[in-house]
Formats: sequence, C-alpha cells, structure tokens
Amino acid sequence: MDKIKLGMVGGGSGAFIGAIHRIAARLDNQYELVAGALSADPARAQQSAKDLGIAADRCYLSYQDMAEAEAARPDGIEAVSIVTPNHLHFPIAKAFLAAGIHVICDKPMTCSLHEAMELKELANNSGKLFVLTHNYSAYPMVRQAQQMVGEGLLGKLRLVQVEYAQDWLTTAAENTGNKQAEWRTDPKRSGPAGCLGDIGTHAFNLAAFISGLQLEQVSAELSTFVNGRVLDDNVHAMLRFEQGVRGMLWSSQVAPGNENGLRIRVYGSDGGLEWSQEQPNQLLYSPFSQPSRIISRAGYGYNAEPEHLVRTPAGHPEGYLEGFANIYTETAKAIRTARNGSSATDILADSLLPGVKQGVEGLQFINAMIHSSQNNGKWTALENVHELA
Repeated sequence: MDKIKLGMVGGGSGAFIGAIHRIAARLDNQYELVAGALSADPARAQQSAKDLGIAADRCYLSYQDMAEAEAARPDGIEAVSIVTPNHLHFPIAKAFLAAGIHVICDKPMTCSLHEAMELKELANNSGKLFVLTHNYSAYPMVRQAQQMVGEGLLGKLRLVQVEYAQDWLTTAAENTGNKQAEWRTDPKRSGPAGCLGDIGTHAFNLAAFISGLQLEQVSAELSTFVNGRVLDDNVHAMLRFEQGVRGMLWSSQVAPGNENGLRIRVYGSDGGLEWSQEQPNQLLYSPFSQPSRIISRAGYGYNAEPEHLVRTPAGHPEGYLEGFANIYTETAKAIRTARNGSSATDILADSLLPGVKQGVEGLQFINAMIHSSQNNGKWTALENVHELA
C-alpha cells in the first residue's frame, strides 16, 4: 500500500512524546513523515526538520502556515499528528480540520469543555477523522479484557478499581529545568488539571473502555502536596457507573516507588480480571470458585482481534510503543476507508479508536472531578457539569 503522508506539529528535538509518535507511525510502515511545524523556536524547528529528513520547504514556522500550504499542495499531507502541550491542541486541530486534513491528537483533547464541545462539532462536520491517542486502550491484553467483559464472562459487572501512580513529581521538578514537568504543572499550558489531566484521564478512559460503561457520578478529592505547585499532584475518587456498578480511582505523581503504575481490576458476579501496564503481556482471569489463570499475549487463551495487535511470538514482550503503533495502524486503515467516501463518523463508530466522543467525556470527567473536589467531595454528575468558573 502507498504510505500515508503525515505531518507533525510539535515534537521537535528533545521532545519525549513527539519521538514516541514518530516511532509508532513508522512501526508498521504505514506513514511517511514529510512535513512539520516542530517548534515555536525557528532555529530548533529547522534543525529538527533537518534531523528528521523533512525537506526545507516543508518545514514551517507556524501551524497556520503548515495547514494552509499542505492543503494547497497536490502531494500534501493526509493526516497531522499534534504532540504539543495541551493548550495548543484545540487551535491546531481546528486549523487542520478546516483545511481538510485528518487529525491524530495527543490527550486530553482540549483544555476546556467548551473547546471540546466545539471541536466535536467541527470534527463531525468536517468529514475528517479525529483520533485521540489513548494508547493504553490499544494494548493487546486490554483489548482481550474488553472483549471478555463484552462476551459476559464476568457476569453482571459490580466493581471497577483503577489506579495510575507515578513518582517523578515528588519534588518540584518543574523548578529544575525539566521541560516536561514545567508545562504539565503550568495551568496556562496544561489546563485546570495537573495529575488529573495528565494521567487521571488515562485511568478513567481505561476503566470506561474495558467495562463498556458510562461513568455517571464522581466524588473526588484533588490534592497538591509539593509546596508552590499550583495544580493537583494526587487524586482520589469514588465512581458511580451506569447499571449500579461502583468503582474507585487513584492517580498520583508523588508516590515514591511507582514508575508508571497503571493498573485496573474489574469484578462481576461470575469472575474478575486484573491487568497492570508494567506487566502488559499478562491478564489475570479469575472465574468465581475456580483457580485463577494467566492469559498471555499471543499465548493460550489469547483471542483478541484483530491480528495486527500482535507483532512478535508469545513470550517476547510488547508494550508502550506498540500500543501507540496500534492506534496509528488502525487510523491508517480508517484513512484508507475514508478515501472511498465512507463517513468518518461511521468509520470511528465501527472501530475501537478513541475519538471526539472520548475527548469530550475526558473533559467532562476533569470538570466533574474538579467541581466535586471544590465542593468537599460532593457527588457530581458528569452530564450536569459545564464549564468551570
């Protein structure tokens, strides 16, 4: 197949997530990176483009110029990857959708619920794909868990427990020149949520994805433990899902000894499932009154579809990069389907790709959590919370 011409906004030299997205896009040989507005610093943007083999005339100094110029080229990009700090997601996505270019965007979708609702309408009316890179939803064993829940192997769901713990912000890393810490703790660039927006949204998305349930209410406490830090660095919440299912969520970036501890447990009347991101190739399945069993990626008992989720034989670990790559490969398939005139909305509805729906839900979750915490943990309905004051 011909490679899809890809552009990137953000992700210049030294940027962590931009490099991850580029590796993911290359892994299954589906894309060719041909254009970029890689940094707000002209010298860094030009050097980054040179390092990546992007032609000088397709190295842009602003995303506006890039969207306009690429849309006008007969060999222009079909999709753009947005890997900037959160506050730029909305204007960049808006510009490229208006230019008729598919968008692949890092999470959270926007900094505010108002922007998220507007972007959802823009995306739905554009006829173009908008994909949100909730990469953990594309891990093979997460897809296996989602499939098993959907097939009813756990019986009637009762409990969803999810946590995402890290320790890298235990001290004021934002004051030491750490660029990743600087923007994540700055409300002007990160939005109103710190730990909640950065990793709490991943935990929420994972719980909703595997359970297949809508989160209805939250009772939350957001804490800031590091002196001088403005945004939250620890989050506790009780969750009420539809169908009477209950849950708890903990996300923290000040928990020493935790590197990237995303973990979920789901329990129903007939059994339970447990998965940990740091052991991504194994899923613990515990049928009630029977011995627990471990299902391994590509091993006995593994049957998640489609086949592209697995690239190496059983026992050869796959994880973070491959999760992103699965999102990119499924998006490539969706782009090729869209070339034939199929509706972008219908394509996403028929896939497991996260899109504007999940983006809006993420902002509703953030707002409801903040609102609840500001009101002493008052139970707060996601659908009733609008923009924060």
